[in-house]
Amino acid sequence: MTLVAGSYERFIWGFKLKTLKSQTLVPLFSYPSHLSTIKCVAVSGPVAVSGGSDDAIKVYDLNSSSEVGSLINHTGAVTSLSFYNPSSLSFPRNLLSGSEDGTVCIYDADPFVHLKTISAHRKGVNDLSIHKSGKLALTVGRDSCLAMLNLMRGRRSFCCRLGKEASMVKFDSEGNKFFMVMEEKVSMHESEDAKLVIEMDNQKRVLCMASSASGLLFTGGEDRNVTAWDPTSGKVAYCIENAHSTRVKGIVVLSGSTDDVENSDDPYLVASASSDGVIKLWDVRMARKEKPSPFAEVNTKSRLTCLAGSSVKSIKRPQVGNSSPNKEAEDIIKQEEEDL
Repeated sequence: MTLVAGSYERFIWGFKLKTLKSQTLVPLFSYPSHLSTIKCVAVSGPVAVSGGSDDAIKVYDLNSSSEVGSLINHTGAVTSLSFYNPSSLSFPRNLLSGSEDGTVCIYDADPFVHLKTISAHRKGVNDLSIHKSGKLALTVGRDSCLAMLNLMRGRRSFCCRLGKEASMVKFDSEGNKFFMVMEEKVSMHESEDAKLVIEMDNQKRVLCMASSASGLLFTGGEDRNVTAWDPTSGKVAYCIENAHSTRVKGIVVLSGSTDDVENSDDPYLVASASSDGVIKLWDVRMARKEKPSPFAEVNTKSRLTCLAGSSVKSIKRPQVGNSSPNKEAEDIIKQEEEDL
């Protein structure tokens, strides 16, 4: 189980959860990997990536705790990163990146090869989310628009103006619904037609969110809480109040051993990171009854901006090079050439 965090000070932090005498977060690496602030991170199996204000994406091998290369295809800060990882694979198939230049880049992840750049927004991309099918993605941008990207053809297929700029967008685990964040409000929509299903009011600005397989949505932000929402009712399922002493900047839902859990679909390992540099791991099963104490905690002593994690193990190593994309990537490129 691995966690990766980025900071304003250009540092990338890697930790692994180990059971010694007690659960503890063991450092894997920590160094200034970018020339300026790290704005986003993503993890899938043995691979981690980070995007920075230096317009670059760095690729890391978590097995060897090393940086293996860079991807430089944007002309603006990289603001969002997301892997497409089919459930049948322990290694990601594709990587998508959004940037302040308004574009989204599609990469093959085995090895990392740039496939296509899509013009998604007139202004910067705030966030993106890939559907579980891998065929489409949603993006929200500073132009106050929601866009749908056809990943099979490598083009924008739909765009609509929102009443207000959205900072985040995320599909649920099934892909039937998606969530959008506008300041302190979180809305859930139908994936088929973007129809509003329900709206949740967090009172204070939401800065991060993560959906779980059980359907619960976890949020964190300026209220310093870790809140679990029930999207069916729009109400709070449970809340860890004052989880951090400063703003919560990242939340990750991790899947651990569920041998002793009554409902194996209900997540109980949740990681959170705050702007004062503290990362905490929570057993949220206790949060329904009382405020839990974190069973693992580490202080990076830096201003953290983002957090990502994975519980999937793989011995495969990521590669960044001139190797040919896989067969599916070649088919996508061939289809694009035919369309032109």
